[in-house]
Amino acid sequence: MPDPPIIEEGGEGAGDGGDAAPPTPRHHHAKHHLKYGELVILGYNGFLPPCDKGRRRSKFVLHRRQAANGVKPARHYVVRTPQNTQAILDAQQHSISYTLSRNQAVIVEYQLDTETDMFQIGRSSETPIDFVVMDTIPGDKHGELKVTQSTISRFACRIIAHRTTRTTQVYAAGFDSSRNIFLGEKATKWQNNGEIDGLTTNGVLIMHPPSQFCGGEAKPGIWREVSVGGGVYALRESRSAPQKGIKIDEETNVLQDGTLIDLCGATLLWRSAEGLGKSPTKRHLEQMVDELNAGRPQCPVGLNTLVIPRKATLTSTEKQPVVYLNCGHVQGLHEWGHEKDSNSHTCPMCLKVGPVVKLCMGIEPAFYVDSGPPSFCFNPCGHMASEKTVRYWAAVPIPHGTNGFHAACPFCASPLEGDPGFVRLIFQDNCD
Repeated sequence: MPDPPIIEEGGEGAGDGGDAAPPTPRHHHAKHHLKYGELVILGYNGFLPPCDKGRRRSKFVLHRRQAANGVKPARHYVVRTPQNTQAILDAQQHSISYTLSRNQAVIVEYQLDTETDMFQIGRSSETPIDFVVMDTIPGDKHGELKVTQSTISRFACRIIAHRTTRTTQVYAAGFDSSRNIFLGEKATKWQNNGEIDGLTTNGVLIMHPPSQFCGGEAKPGIWREVSVGGGVYALRESRSAPQKGIKIDEETNVLQDGTLIDLCGATLLWRSAEGLGKSPTKRHLEQMVDELNAGRPQCPVGLNTLVIPRKATLTSTEKQPVVYLNCGHVQGLHEWGHEKDSNSHTCPMCLKVGPVVKLCMGIEPAFYVDSGPPSFCFNPCGHMASEKTVRYWAAVPIPHGTNGFHAACPFCASPLEGDPGFVRLIFQDNCD
């Protein structure tokens, strides 16, 4: 079975794939603490309720393992009955079975690669899965939320990280407890120049940013599909259409800082260790909230001091700030201008009519593209972030359903409303 990744002692959000290993002291085997990067699920503001621990959490940290567990293709051959093939029956042999017809399949055997580490992501709670990912429900999460029928594969994808160069690559599908991957007769597959490859049922989509993610100039890229063998293809007509898209030879499955990976039900953001070093820290974000609160923003109606929370809460107090989404004025929650039995409010500052929502800080650092102040918020959820961060995510089309896309708040996955999908915040202590 694969070794669990090393946990940084006291490290926030560190993953404990497989059976959790105890934290290793920093002075012991320090070379194994090399960090490849983090996978962060869109829609969780730094915490996955009801408990953010084990292999289910809002983010997963990938470290170099104590012993390499990566695999690479070794040989392939055609068989008539794949279920009785030695490679399939051998629980120690990694293999992929491509079923071409009822009595013919191609078996690709894999061998240990001492230069790489493998990490697996999927819905299954079986041991080979390092990072257990469930369907993301839009909106603020309070308590356990369950999806009756998931569209995420039990063994959705795998990431191979080079132990020396730290290059990370993503591949569709993961090996199960018997170290096998099966692509059935109906799965999309093809042969070319003696090689065979295929796509999973709902596909694994990736989007590389065409420019640097962190620095303030980030722009969204084009969504592609990655194959079981790591090839990059244009999207199919719909998520599970039988015909593959054209191969994009100039693009690769190598993850860049800011690459998005969509598993049809949850979207993951890849942040490299180098990219995270340029990003704001959680402490930096908390300090910016403290600075806003130190300015003692006032409600112009209740004349009370407002306090911006770091986390969303179910209860409302007179100190809880709300924002008028049509104009951006920040006030306390009051009854002036409120139409009964609706969320329609008239702003007492500018008399614009529209909805209001509680403000809350976007506290997950991985989603930020710069370290600017939280002067904007997303519409309709009210999560605050820097101007460049909200502008970036408002321009990113997140896969939705079988062939749709929509922009969404990265902190809660709520689909954005209106144009441009965010609003500039106007506080009473800084009113213009």
